[in-house]
Amino acid sequence: MELKKNPKADVDRNRVIYIQVGLIIALLCTYIALEWKTYDKVISSLGVLSLMEEEDEIVPITQRETPPPPPPPPPPSQEIINIVEDDIKLEEELDIPDTEISEEEAVEIIDEEEVDEVFNFMVVEDQPVFPGCEDVPKKDRYMCFQKGIMNFIRKNFVYPEIAKEMGIQGKVIVGFVIKKDGNVSDIRVIRGVDKHLDQEAIRLISKLPRIMPAKQRGKPVKVTFNLPVFFKLQ
Repeated sequence: MELKKNPKADVDRNRVIYIQVGLIIALLCTYIALEWKTYDKVISSLGVLSLMEEEDEIVPITQRETPPPPPPPPPPSQEIINIVEDDIKLEEELDIPDTEISEEEAVEIIDEEEVDEVFNFMVVEDQPVFPGCEDVPKKDRYMCFQKGIMNFIRKNFVYPEIAKEMGIQGKVIVGFVIKKDGNVSDIRVIRGVDKHLDQEAIRLISKLPRIMPAKQRGKPVKVTFNLPVFFKLQ
């Protein structure tokens, strides 16, 4: 009996097809392997938002120890006072002088020092009297006083050469005090013109003769007087 091959079971018949398909698959895999591109995965960093809360700085708490209270002061010592009876008798009596003042003893009264008051020439009771005006009535003594001084100034007047060369003239008002003894003091220029004329006016007043002093309640007193001295070139 002759054996026949089943055409469906014939493997060799399809071998060529299988080889071709295998080559095609191999070539296709090789092509895909050559053409395949690989990309590196790049993750861009957008920053990290930290949501962690800042921790507060913890300040260490130190408990302050309270110093112990000072010890109480010791109680004050009580002084013991011994009372001793005074049995000692004084042999000598103290001699206390008598300070009472008898009626016969005179008490010395010291007068208070009088204040040396300076009066104004126009308000004093008795005005000074210029030499030569002693016999003039009291109401006319002021005019006589002024005339006496002006006559004295005219006789003793010396016009300063420097002021004369420079043509300086004017009125110098001089103030002074007539003392209790009749002499003048405290001479000063109240309103001047030139130092040379001022000096001449002071010199003239300092040369005034002794004047009978003013009186207040019958006692000599000081008085002030202002005198204008005229310097005029002719």
